[in-house]
Amino acid sequence: MAKGMILGLVLVLGGCTAPQAHYVAAPSPAPPAAPVTAAVTSPAPGETGVSTALEIRTTVTGTSAAVVTLTGPGGPVAGEPYPDGASWIPAAQLAYATSYTATVTATGADGRRTAASSTFTTMAAPGRTAGSGLYPPDGETVGVGMPVVVELGRDVADDRREAVQRRLSVRSDPPQVGGWHWFSAHEVHYRPQAPWRTGTRIDVRLGIGGLDMGGWYGEADRSGTVTVGPDQRLVVDNGTKQMTVTRDGAVLRTIPVSLGKPSMPSSSGNLVVMEKAESMVFDSSTFGVPVNSPDGYRTTVYWDLRLTWGGEFVHAAPWSVGDQGERNVSHGCVNMSTENATWLFHLAQRGDMVTVAGTEAHVGTGDGWTDWELGFDQYQQVGPSPRPGLADAVQEARQR
Repeated sequence: MAKGMILGLVLVLGGCTAPQAHYVAAPSPAPPAAPVTAAVTSPAPGETGVSTALEIRTTVTGTSAAVVTLTGPGGPVAGEPYPDGASWIPAAQLAYATSYTATVTATGADGRRTAASSTFTTMAAPGRTAGSGLYPPDGETVGVGMPVVVELGRDVADDRREAVQRRLSVRSDPPQVGGWHWFSAHEVHYRPQAPWRTGTRIDVRLGIGGLDMGGWYGEADRSGTVTVGPDQRLVVDNGTKQMTVTRDGAVLRTIPVSLGKPSMPSSSGNLVVMEKAESMVFDSSTFGVPVNSPDGYRTTVYWDLRLTWGGEFVHAAPWSVGDQGERNVSHGCVNMSTENATWLFHLAQRGDMVTVAGTEAHVGTGDGWTDWELGFDQYQQVGPSPRPGLADAVQEARQR
């Protein structure tokens, strides 16, 4: 048989089997790499009057490897991608009437880089600004029920609330699921789905300096860091006239109490300790009851833990010790002996959870930090509060 060679074809002969051809496919050339493009889409090049609470937006194609940087007169500006990945935000408010350059650099699969920049100028300092309040205060140790409370200096229109909420950041370590809720047109809270874990670090930033909130602007950014302390809870049972105090599930003390009398009942509900004061002057005239009337009073009360804006407290009441554990005689507060009130005052943390059960009235939404009155699905919302403005209906707290 003559010898020969046919490239790419091998004939196999064997017995009565018909010859079969086997082909070896040549490798296909690799498809060309997709072109990499990058652009800064906002702020636009040359744009002026840019908010000092800006978000930098970019468009990148052909790669997922892209980095945004911002440079100002003082050099690089710190920042990071927004959690949803749609933008990049500076770590602090930018300066007014200042030029900055935003750059996005994209790296392709072949290692080549493509960059694009936008130089813009921020707005002049606005004439109408409003401050903000943030609770809890920076550096505090708080209870497991503590909400993050943001108070804005003016009302925010419904159509601006989502923009405001994008500039409010809460980070917890370890991470825990949470959400925001507007209790009024200028008060928005954040709470976790379940009570905070003991030892959690909570970092809060209000990135609202220069943010347009509907005809007025945020005065400045605010930030703070707090730590969650032991899981302390106060449970008040009107049926037994007793308060049970627990820490991490263990009962520390059971305290006889006297609650609001039938004409001025204490509020049942899921509350938190809002503030502590060693002494306060309680004045019935602040809620319309003259001091010289039968139910009037003006007196200094000690070892006070606030539960509501309406003026319900836990406090020492040496005048009602004989009634504590037996009957309700207060003007709505939770009365206890001076010894028990002193012990509880030094134990309690702002944000400790307080449950009051079995009274003739229920706390109104927003009368205090009533975040735990709502299920988490109901709590998470951007639109108007179901009862807007209630948290501010009482300009001067009712002292009971």
